[in-house]
Amino acid sequence: MRREHRSAAEIEAQIQAQIHAAREQIEATRERVNKRTGRNLAAAVGIALVLGVALLVSLLFVKVLYMVFATVLVGFALFELASALRFAGRDVPRVPLVLLGSAIIPVTWYFGAAGMWWSTLAAIGIVALVRVVELSDPSTRTGSAAVFADVRAGALCIAYVAVLGAFTVLLTVQEDGQWWMIAMIAMTTVIDTGALAAGVWLGKHKLAPRISPGKTWEGLLGGAVLAIAAGIALSVWLLGQEWWFGIILALLLVISATVGDLAESIIKRDLGIKDIGSFLPGHGGFLDRLDSILPSAAVMMALFQITHA
Repeated sequence: MRREHRSAAEIEAQIQAQIHAAREQIEATRERVNKRTGRNLAAAVGIALVLGVALLVSLLFVKVLYMVFATVLVGFALFELASALRFAGRDVPRVPLVLLGSAIIPVTWYFGAAGMWWSTLAAIGIVALVRVVELSDPSTRTGSAAVFADVRAGALCIAYVAVLGAFTVLLTVQEDGQWWMIAMIAMTTVIDTGALAAGVWLGKHKLAPRISPGKTWEGLLGGAVLAIAAGIALSVWLLGQEWWFGIILALLLVISATVGDLAESIIKRDLGIKDIGSFLPGHGGFLDRLDSILPSAAVMMALFQITHA
């Protein structure tokens, strides 16, 4: 009985040791991925799923909900970018910037492209006027060059976040435009995921080391390969296009997504920060999540217009 008892105890100890070793291996792999990607991957995936479900519900069931969804995202992203710019020394009027920039989304929804451009001009003009009016307070007088830089910073926020975000609205309000939006979101997700996986496991040659040290040519190629496969499938089954359209779609979105990602990296590098915001665990901020989507929306809208001319 003692021998059997010792044998059972030894088996239990061996099992516990194996479980402990497996747990350590999983943690080591997770830490390796987090270190390579610069973020908590588990949290990133969880947040992405929540946002993805909310997006699909708004696009598939009640389209007008997408307008609300986009307005909230653009508002948070504008606040993050304006706050980052203020931290870097630019006096950007955040309240009017967020309110007027976010308003571009519903104006675009109801009045189309003309409403988008007129509301954009109005938003940039009013934000600039607010900055000039602030000069009545002596503490805000930093010289004409600095004030002009503040005005440019406000215009950048509106053009980069609100206008590009409005292209998603222009696309969604089109007949069957929601399917093109879903395809675009799916494609940018595939590109990011493919680039991340290939970069983590195969990445050796830096794509733009001075701008974004974590990005590699191997990651770009991995994202492109998956994007082509996804693009062909989505073109045929979701968008009603020829298979070769999926290759064009994939290549264009790989370029736009990469440019968007690098553009945000340039902004962060110039501002000396790691993330634009910290609202989304594992992602940084809303703009960190939207960087590849924003320019891709303009590309997708152009492709929609070309194919429906």
